Amino acid sequence: MPDITPTVMLSAEEIRDRIAGLAAEISRDYPDDEEIHLVAILKGAFLFLGDLIRAMPRTVTVDFMAVSSYGKGTSSSGEVRMIKDLDTGLEARNVVIVEDIVDTGLTLSYLQEILHARNPKTLRTACLLSKPSRRKIDVKVEYIGFSIEDRFVVGYGLDYAEKYRNLPYIGVLNA
Repeated sequence: MPDITPTVMLSAEEIRDRIAGLAAEISRDYPDDEEIHLVAILKGAFLFLGDLIRAMPRTVTVDFMAVSSYGKGTSSSGEVRMIKDLDTGLEARNVVIVEDIVDTGLTLSYLQEILHARNPKTLRTACLLSKPSRRKIDVKVEYIGFSIEDRFVVGYGLDYAEKYRNLPYIGVLNA
């Protein structure tokens, strides 16, 4: 696919405003004296995580996992592979998985199952984007930034073949 300029779906301002709302929602769901441990799923969620933690009105800790179900294509292969595991344990911690996008639900279901087995006190999920029409399995997502149509989106950390992550907005690739 040649380099093209994606059509803007969600502006940088819309994303910033919604993330501030998500940060407030997440923080409200936990007692003030309890730490929240955010687990970002690389590579796509790194910008979302950065803006989310800056908007959190409390102390949080972070860790990272990397999984893949796309390779270099535009649709999920359905097979999830762990590429990088966590650096710290989750036992008795309030954990929030931070995902860029929930599409088929397969990757998130895999992550929730693996992390639940590590005995966190609580396990919830926050995603910037949700494509409910693409779900192959039902997964619980407590915090959703935006529900979107089934379009291939890039920008704000999301990529196509490692390109477009640096865009400050979410755009649709129209090839």
